[in-house]
Amino acid sequence: MLSAPVATVRPTPAVVSAAIADRAPFIPALAPVVGADAQVPVAAGHRVGYANLDYAASAPALASVAAQVAGALGEYASVHRGAGHLSQVTTRRYEAARETVRGFVRGRVDDSVVFTRNTTDAINLAVHITPGDVVVLDIEHHANLLPWCAPKDGRNRARVVTARATIEDTLVAIEAELASEPASLLAVTAASNVTGEVLPISRLASIAHRHGARILVDAAQLVAHRPISIVSHGIDYLAFSGHKAYAPFGAGVLIGRSDWFDAADPYLAGGGATADVDLRGDENSAGTTWHTGAARHEAGSPNVLGAVSIAEACAALAELGPEAIGLHELELGERLDAGLARIDGVRPLQIFTDSTDRVGIAGFTIDGFAPRAVAEYLSSEHGIGVRDGKFCAHPLLKRLGHPEGAVRASFGAGTTSDDVDRLLNALGALSAGTTTARPELDEGYPA
Repeated sequence: MLSAPVATVRPTPAVVSAAIADRAPFIPALAPVVGADAQVPVAAGHRVGYANLDYAASAPALASVAAQVAGALGEYASVHRGAGHLSQVTTRRYEAARETVRGFVRGRVDDSVVFTRNTTDAINLAVHITPGDVVVLDIEHHANLLPWCAPKDGRNRARVVTARATIEDTLVAIEAELASEPASLLAVTAASNVTGEVLPISRLASIAHRHGARILVDAAQLVAHRPISIVSHGIDYLAFSGHKAYAPFGAGVLIGRSDWFDAADPYLAGGGATADVDLRGDENSAGTTWHTGAARHEAGSPNVLGAVSIAEACAALAELGPEAIGLHELELGERLDAGLARIDGVRPLQIFTDSTDRVGIAGFTIDGFAPRAVAEYLSSEHGIGVRDGKFCAHPLLKRLGHPEGAVRASFGAGTTSDDVDRLLNALGALSAGTTTARPELDEGYPA
């Protein structure tokens, strides 16, 4: 179970934000996570409990997931083609992981489920198998932007649509682009990693299909927060990472219609992807015969524990239930938003004026303070972890008027209201000028 949060040194009552002075009821963690009792050093010379508000970068492993993966280590061996008992056990566990993931995202029975290194790798695989042009928004994480913009077959296939001030106008712009010239694919994020705003995936899928295109959804920031259904939402391809969904080890997944997977050359050439290899090179030889299905694009020894951890995380999230997850995030989000609104100089980031849904992410700036300075202050003085920079979404930050970056607080199943309150207290002290900790921007820090 989670240990009781360890309080950091509090600002004096005069600088505590009004949101905290009018303290709301305590909101407990939704589920135990690994590292919930971590202690970190602060400038005052002692250690405090770590307030992890950087879930959007990498969520801590759920304790139940870590326990299952630790158990799997006792029966760990090489997958596929091994006759030994542990190889058979591991192979069954690896292949069962595909079915667990498919069930969690409500995939079609004939969809290919390919394990990758992460979402970036999954989208690069999607680039590899996709024929024709791709329409993409300018608000995307670089993982769902740069791979499409790289030349393929001697030309740039990406057609970048500038997001409008509203979701409705953005949908109109996307439809106009798809109608102007045929495209094979619309590639969109499900939830912004900068602001947490959720896009209407079902409507986007309908627009794409109406114009003869398929849709790929980058669900890295959605699967741990909202239910998603490949079938019900009309999704053709779905990509996400385990490390943003409470799964340890580096692994991701690309799920989707098998015809493009089978028509493309293998993503990597090597063992496991081949059905037969013949080097004679004469007219009686067919040369290399590649597998179809997921194996075609999973050459080499796979990250078995990564795949198992994703599956266990999916099962754990399903057990928690979307209603409980949604309510927990709603309560924490309302508390955070209300507190930020009462702190002078805090300016929240928002892409669309008509967005109505947001996962547990809040991007913001503070007047007079560089983002890096804010993040360093929160860490060194209060033991709070947030993200700063441009969040691998440089075009979006520039469009929002913050080319130097911003601060991002993000939360999830292991977050309590104490974590949110500590952040608000610390920001309140910084804004009010009652702290002497005002670190300078580290110019060498990568955005």
